[in-house]
Amino acid sequence: MLHLLQLRYTATEDDVTPHIAGHVAYLERHHAAGTFLVSGQTIPTSDGGAIIAHGVDRDAIEQITAQDPFVTNGVAKYTVTTIAPGRIHPALADLLTDEPLNLQ
Repeated sequence: MLHLLQLRYTATEDDVTPHIAGHVAYLERHHAAGTFLVSGQTIPTSDGGAIIAHGVDRDAIEQITAQDPFVTNGVAKYTVTTIAPGRIHPALADLLTDEPLNLQ
């Protein structure tokens, strides 16, 4: 399964700034684990960011997003869209055919 995680700020960018280091560590941890495939800021950056995640089920990804320092400090929230890929580019096939993990 793939998950599109849309992060939206619920506070001002000034309120978000003190939590950036914790958020970056959170991203690095989940990229290193292989759960996050792509992450980045939206344009304009004042909207938030987006992440493409895989390898975990819906419950696990909701638990993961709840641990983001932006969320735990009340300055952002996630919208999770789960995608069951119907067609996959051959370059991504091996990566995206993994069975979901349940990290509970």
